[in-house]
Amino acid sequence: MEKINGLIFAKMIDLGSRNLAKNAERINSLNVFPVPDGDTGTNMNLSMSSGAKETASNVVENIGELGKSFSKGLLMGARGNSGVILSQLFRGMSQYIADKAEIDAKEFANAIQNGVSIAYKAIIKPVEGTILTVAREAAAAGIKTAESTDSVIEVMEAIYREAQESLKRTPELLPILKEVGVVDSGGQGLVCVYQGFVAALKNEEIDGLDEVEINIVDMQFEDNHDMDFMSPEDIVYGFCTEFTVRLDKNKKDFNEEKFREDMSKFGDSLLVISDNEYVKIHVHTETPGDVFNYGQQYGELIKIKSDNMREQHREVLRKQEEKQETPKERKNQAMISVSMGAGLSKVLTSMGVDYIVEGGQTMNPSTEDIMRAIKEVNADNIYIFPNNKNIQLAAKQAAELAEENVFVIESKTAPQGVAAVMAFNSVLSPEENYANMQNVLTTVKTLEVTYAVRDTNIEGIEIKKGEYMGIKNGKIVVSDLSLNATLAKLLEMSVDEDSEIVTLYLGEESTEECTDFLEQLLEEKYPDVEIELVESGQPVYPYIIGVE
Repeated sequence: MEKINGLIFAKMIDLGSRNLAKNAERINSLNVFPVPDGDTGTNMNLSMSSGAKETASNVVENIGELGKSFSKGLLMGARGNSGVILSQLFRGMSQYIADKAEIDAKEFANAIQNGVSIAYKAIIKPVEGTILTVAREAAAAGIKTAESTDSVIEVMEAIYREAQESLKRTPELLPILKEVGVVDSGGQGLVCVYQGFVAALKNEEIDGLDEVEINIVDMQFEDNHDMDFMSPEDIVYGFCTEFTVRLDKNKKDFNEEKFREDMSKFGDSLLVISDNEYVKIHVHTETPGDVFNYGQQYGELIKIKSDNMREQHREVLRKQEEKQETPKERKNQAMISVSMGAGLSKVLTSMGVDYIVEGGQTMNPSTEDIMRAIKEVNADNIYIFPNNKNIQLAAKQAAELAEENVFVIESKTAPQGVAAVMAFNSVLSPEENYANMQNVLTTVKTLEVTYAVRDTNIEGIEIKKGEYMGIKNGKIVVSDLSLNATLAKLLEMSVDEDSEIVTLYLGEESTEECTDFLEQLLEEKYPDVEIELVESGQPVYPYIIGVE
């Protein structure tokens, strides 16, 4: 095969996307920190599938035109840092082939190399031992192979082989990977995509790929803006149902394959994620009660949720009608904040935030989600608060694409975001506000508590599965079986004589007893500190604490 066109490239994209979807949970498990929110696989899967969906809708023989569709879909669907980098890799590739009807082996290798160049330019401080390294070293192998062959297949095989070898070397380049005993998760995702590319070119099969007909994870993030093309009656399975089963060994033996097969009979858009202790389920069904009853055979149900999608759809249509009737007056300055948890969203809105983008850990909004928010607020100057380090790149990508003057405040946590929002002054110029908001970020310490999903040893701290971990400014500093003890040690490390305000953000799994303990501890040990409570309702982290 000396040349490929759009039809062949479309097949490569399809297999690459499905192979990534198949391996998404395995990639999630490579998360360096043993926290229950590893989402690299999910983010890359959602990003790649967005590109594949756009491609599938616009399949043409001209590879340049197909590349434009692929790049557009990836760019708008990009989620998380890994997803944004993936979108930049293929954006650069698509730019190189934009004016070509078909490409040969050398052009293919050069296109992959151009993707690497564009991706590196998009990252201010590239870190080696990540997806960028794997992409760069794989591309170099492709360039070298193209010097001695005219076969696109041989070039792609060389790229894939070197990507695998480069992935194995990532722990030597990034010490934290070696310490924890994993390879880079983003690099693993890219290897899966390249594996799909090779299989497509060689007309080979990948085991289990036939089962991945759609991106099942994507169903968690269905976009309401597409719902205006359908009526509520078009929704076959009306209840978006999510719950977790805490497995009980005294009940029915759990077999994931059998469980998934049985659960699929209740509806569609099924997602099942399990480990030795818990099973998380997402399914669209007409009979949520039957779904819960089935799950209860295996253990206790926790975190139950079932939303009526038909009613949600009616609400979407109603709001769209209201917008059409009363167009929003254009503002000079507006604020957009990412928020996970209804309580935190309410606080941010009360402080003057104009638009809330739902998302956070385990649910990073896409570039398109943020672009939509920019359009909705209808303002000349806009500030975006990502409130998560894994959302910053998507926010910056949206800012670059927007016609408006957009400032991305580099808030990595909710406490930072709240403090930055408070620094807004409508009298000041956008540039002055941006500077003030950025400066405020350094005055906030963020403490987070969650539980470990595996045994590990990281930066000298031995962590056992099921223990609580205390995280200070993104670094694990303590681990203990007791939630109270973990919180007490965290506060001892973080509150000092300069501290004035301690804000407790209470998550879904916070308890009244633990919150009382925290308040009493703060009042006794730090009597001069002002204590504030926010019923934020975030998942995964029972407590997030801001210290200012």
